[in-house]
Amino acid sequence: MAHTKINVTLVGAGGKMGYRLTNNLKNDPNYETSYLEVSEVGIQRMAELDVHPTKAEECVPKADIVIYAVPDIAIGKVTEQYVPMMKVGAIGMFLDPAAPLAGHLAHRPDISYFAAHPCHPSVFNWEPTEKAHFDYFGGIAAKQSIVCALIQGPASHYETGEDLAKVIYGPVTKSIRVTIEQMGILEPALSETFCGAMISLIKEGADVAVQKGVPKEAVYEFLKGHINIELALLFDQLPGGKFSDAAIKAIEIGKQKIFKEGWQEIFEPESIKSQIQAITK
Repeated sequence: MAHTKINVTLVGAGGKMGYRLTNNLKNDPNYETSYLEVSEVGIQRMAELDVHPTKAEECVPKADIVIYAVPDIAIGKVTEQYVPMMKVGAIGMFLDPAAPLAGHLAHRPDISYFAAHPCHPSVFNWEPTEKAHFDYFGGIAAKQSIVCALIQGPASHYETGEDLAKVIYGPVTKSIRVTIEQMGILEPALSETFCGAMISLIKEGADVAVQKGVPKEAVYEFLKGHINIELALLFDQLPGGKFSDAAIKAIEIGKQKIFKEGWQEIFEPESIKSQIQAITK
C-alpha cells in the first residue's frame, strides 16, 4: 500500500531560515512540500537546491501544515494573507514564540497553531566530522535539541508538529515540550535579552583588555578557555567540580560592579511582552 505523505507548504522558503528548512524538507519521504517565496534573491537561493516556488492559491488550501518561516515583523501581514486560505483542521507552524505571544496571529479557531524553536548545537557537543563541528547554527550536521509548543488545537497535533520540527531542525537528539509562554521566557528573555547581553559584555571586556595593551591573541585564547571551563563547572559537566575560593570572591566583586539590582525582572511577563513588542514592530 502506498505511503500517504503529509502535505506541507513552506512560506518564505528562500529566506535565511527558510532556505535551511527547504534543504531538509525537499527529499524527505514523509512530506510533499510546496514552496512560497516572493523575493528574487530567495527564489535564486531555492533554484540552487533545484526547488521552485508555487502559487499560494495552489498549495495553501490543500496543505496539512503551513510553516511560516518569515521574520517576526512580517508574521502579522503574512498570516493575514494566508491563514484565511488554510483548510479546516490544518496546522499553522511558527519558528519563534514572538509573533504568537504578541497577538499577531490571525484568528482561526478551526485550525491549530504550533511553534518549534531550535536550541542550537550545544557547546558541549562532541561531533565526529568537521562539517558537524562547524555547524554552529544547527540544522545541517550538528546535533541539537528543540523546544515545541502546541498553541491551540487538538492534542494529536502536538505529535504531528513535533515530527515535522525534528525534520526541519535535524539532526535532533532531544525534543522538549513547553508552553508558548515558557518558550517566550526562553526566547527572547533568556537567550537574547539576558544571554545575548551578557555575551556582548564579555566581548566588550575582551576589547578593554586589548586596549590596555594585552596582545589580542592572548586575550582571546585565555578568555575562550576560561569560558569553556567555567561553563563546564556551572552546567554540571564536571561532577564534583567547583570554583576555587578565590574565584568565588572575584565573581562576587564582578557581580556587584557590573549588575544592577533587580535584573531578574526581565523574566517577568510584562517585561517579556514589552521585549516582544519591540522586536516584532
